[in-house]
Amino acid sequence: MRRMPRGDSSGAFKYSRVAQSGYNYGLRTMENVQQESMLRKSLKIALVVSAYWVVSITMVFLNKYLLSGEELKLEAPLFITFYQCLVSVLLCLLLRLLSRLVPGVISFPPVHLDKKISREVLPLSVVFVGMITFNNLCLKYVGVAFYTVGRSLTTVFNVVLTYFVLKQTTSLKAIICCLVIISGFVLGVDQEGAAGTLSVIGVVFGVGASLFVCLNSIMTKKVLPCVDSNVWRLTYYNNINAVILFIPLILIFGEASVLANFPHLTSSKFWSLMTLSGVFGFAIGYITGLQIKVTSPLTHNISGTAKACAQTVIAVVHSHDVKTVLWWLSNALVMGGSAAYTKVRHSEMQKQHQESKRALAEMKIEDDRKNGDLNKVDDKTATIATLGLQPQDSPKEKVHQRKISMINSK
Repeated sequence: MRRMPRGDSSGAFKYSRVAQSGYNYGLRTMENVQQESMLRKSLKIALVVSAYWVVSITMVFLNKYLLSGEELKLEAPLFITFYQCLVSVLLCLLLRLLSRLVPGVISFPPVHLDKKISREVLPLSVVFVGMITFNNLCLKYVGVAFYTVGRSLTTVFNVVLTYFVLKQTTSLKAIICCLVIISGFVLGVDQEGAAGTLSVIGVVFGVGASLFVCLNSIMTKKVLPCVDSNVWRLTYYNNINAVILFIPLILIFGEASVLANFPHLTSSKFWSLMTLSGVFGFAIGYITGLQIKVTSPLTHNISGTAKACAQTVIAVVHSHDVKTVLWWLSNALVMGGSAAYTKVRHSEMQKQHQESKRALAEMKIEDDRKNGDLNKVDDKTATIATLGLQPQDSPKEKVHQRKISMINSK
């Protein structure tokens, strides 16, 4: 490499400018890559959240049409729910087949009927049947605008069952949030009655749906280990059991004769809508999980609350209803209370997680102190400090820390 003469300062200046421009170019390139990555991530989140909203809202309106549409007039809610479960089973089998044909594109766990696992999942399936049946019956008898308020007591039941079943207490802030939700529910029922649109049986089904949703979440945690904690396998067994459980219910409640006299039984439009409702019911489970994955459980719950607001407004506009200020206030109380409860519980869980980390770290500090390894004690004390927690120091540890401070000051 040619050496520059000592007096050639212009060459050195040019070299430094080239180096600086190269450095600046590298920084700009890194910034552009980061911006593109952030843009890609933001776009992905927006698409997933939008998909969740579209699928969820469309599914509610589609089910409302099938359950109580003036054009169909099909009095067979159990059969509709049965068919949706059947579609879910067929979709599981189809996805498994596609995962074997194109494994690089689609991934789906092996699904085959195991009678032992089916029996283990059966208690959850009974609750699952109750949940989706009461949900659909509530939607059949109440309007879409009142549907959110009608099923708003899930959080309240969650707190009650947590206390009586799991023997766990709830914080005062969370209880206040529940009281806000209850007040919104009561006010909503009152306003529906004042408007002459109250369906008592619909409200009863809504309360039942809230209870079964809560029971379903508790039972799911209990049963998941039976299917190796695989949600898709649980979906498969749950829906197979549900299909079997619905058959006697359809016969007992006389829906077989209703179907025999149904004029649209051979209509391709009817079966297309039925199949589409089953596909949407299956898809909402996947998209819900995906939304939690790309955002967070807290963001998912906030998104669900915002979606419920949008769904209510769309329903009111679609039906050309005129609602009172108190009716809107009832919705605001229910949704605001639910969102506040989610935030409170999220903060409490974070605090519990930090406290458990601190307790574990302090246990290790105590063990190291007993073993005389003060270097490890220093490392773990620093770790606790980074968590924003203050360890409980013994007098010996305080003396040791003062010695370290003195050494550092010298």
